[in-house]
Amino acid sequence: MGLISAVGLVLHPERTCASIVDTVVRWSRDRDAKVLGLAEEVARIGCEAVPVQAEEMNVSADLVVSLGGDGTMLRAMRLAVGGRAPVLGVNVGRLGFLAEIDMPDLPAALDAIDQHSFTVEPRSGVQVRFGTGLETALNDIVLLRSPGHRSAAVAVRVQGQPFVQYSADAIVVATPTGSTAYSFSAGGPIVSPNAEGLLVTPVAPHSAFNRSLFLSSGERLTLEILPSSGDLAIEADGRLVGEVFPGDVVEVTMLPGAARIVRLGQTTFYQRAQRKLQLSGSAEPT
Repeated sequence: MGLISAVGLVLHPERTCASIVDTVVRWSRDRDAKVLGLAEEVARIGCEAVPVQAEEMNVSADLVVSLGGDGTMLRAMRLAVGGRAPVLGVNVGRLGFLAEIDMPDLPAALDAIDQHSFTVEPRSGVQVRFGTGLETALNDIVLLRSPGHRSAAVAVRVQGQPFVQYSADAIVVATPTGSTAYSFSAGGPIVSPNAEGLLVTPVAPHSAFNRSLFLSSGERLTLEILPSSGDLAIEADGRLVGEVFPGDVVEVTMLPGAARIVRLGQTTFYQRAQRKLQLSGSAEPT
């Protein structure tokens, strides 16, 4: 008996992906499986998927298929948090870190998944609590200097104890998944997705201490906005989700295994990172 009775689709916000959507619909029809699509996306492209809300897809789908790049994949992973469906990333356009296959490989990938011939890679998330706000991200949480305001001045507390203060344009708290995104652009290290912890990286730091921190998953992280700080915006996976001000406290918690990614054994994380970052195998001798 096949594994898949309902496939959920999450689409790139601009590309129609019509041909690849048709591929999923035909594959599902041949196996009496349903195709579920987010209502606003189904309306936009006019496909045969059953329109549902995110909550229903989370509960009903056996597999969530992301058609797009890393941004679409992150959205699909957030949608799948707390559900039972793993997420298959199908690369549409530029190569990303998270997608497992390219478009021509989708029918064979669906067959393999339906026959239980795949593995699941858990990915941790990060949750941020500020005032009455509570947000979840799979890549990172960012405290960002608001335009026209002073830099971010933030005290880092670990397990309730003060450790270091940063003064910077932004403070990034990234999961291992997010280590190759904004944190990496700011000079942070690449972290294996098999690691469990939170990576704290200052962006354009002005303080004497300008290095990243990597905290274990069980350690409690608190960020205190200092009196000398400007007003700060909070972003979760690049989405503006709120603001904090001098005197506010932000609590950050890691969510182990928040989402699960389908892996078919075609490439490793390091091969994808090597291609995406255009890394050579070794330095040339001088």
